Amino acid sequence: MAESKALSRAERLFGHLSGPAPIYSLKNQECAAQQFKYSLANPLLSTEQRQFYEDNGYIVVKGLVTEDEIKSYEDQFKKVCNGEVARPPTMTVMRDVVLKHRKDVKGEHMITKIQDWQDDEVLFKYVTSPRILDYVQCFTGPNIKSIHTMLIHKPPGVGESGRHPFHQDLYYFPMRPADRIVCSWTAMQHVNRDNGCLSVLPGSHKTELRPHAYPNWGGKVNKAYHGILDLEPPEDRVHLVMDIGDTVFFHPLLIHGSGANKTQGYRKAISCHYASADCHWIDVKGTIQEEIANEVESMAASKAGAKIDFLDVWRYKSRLVRGKETQLI
Repeated sequence: MAESKALSRAERLFGHLSGPAPIYSLKNQECAAQQFKYSLANPLLSTEQRQFYEDNGYIVVKGLVTEDEIKSYEDQFKKVCNGEVARPPTMTVMRDVVLKHRKDVKGEHMITKIQDWQDDEVLFKYVTSPRILDYVQCFTGPNIKSIHTMLIHKPPGVGESGRHPFHQDLYYFPMRPADRIVCSWTAMQHVNRDNGCLSVLPGSHKTELRPHAYPNWGGKVNKAYHGILDLEPPEDRVHLVMDIGDTVFFHPLLIHGSGANKTQGYRKAISCHYASADCHWIDVKGTIQEEIANEVESMAASKAGAKIDFLDVWRYKSRLVRGKETQLI
């Protein structure tokens, strides 16, 4: 009985997926299509799996990315950190705010994130993986663009600056509709509460976009790590303990964050946000997204030496990865 209850809880937390899903008939999907808002009829997810995403805003696929693939991404990350490969001019390498001025810390130990690596041939293989895109298509439809790439790294010894406050990814994105955007986030090693796994608020994707700002933690916070105002970590949050190659797909309004790495090792994850090419751009001026837009424009201008509009930043780093170009160009 205890074993049965444990299995039931695991299925609830991880969306009933112990591995890449079997193929299902579209006939049943089409019959049930009217009940689903957040996913599209597809041959990959069962009705039960779509219902889990509908209710919770995320779904985990166990072992979707192979260990060999993960190793290639990790090796490339280390080469970037150590200056062993040329960085594409589009790539941003972020040093942890606590470590960036310390001369005794070098290489990957001082790096908290690399992003916008759409022009790195090795890392971009993650984005174009057919196994990843087959799942992405369940949420975006057949015309898919990658819009934001990240390899997120939590080195040991940085303390609270290694946290990421609870936030909604849509806060950063100037495209809609939100329901045709999805994140793919893959654990590059075993992740748990000790080394700072993702924490999510199931069902929060059904809420509106909320105001964000830098958290008042009384300490240092990494650049652009905004969080939802006046939100304390809720007791009913779910901690996504994942193994190497496990991948979570989640809605851009799902409230999520991650804790500090309290171990002596590293915690790495590779991630890409995708949007349907049928999405459209929006003007965020005068909205709760204006503050982050101004900050992104400032960072882009500092890097490029010239003013760059917020929408142009996103246009520049987006890539068509399946299907055809339509509206999001």
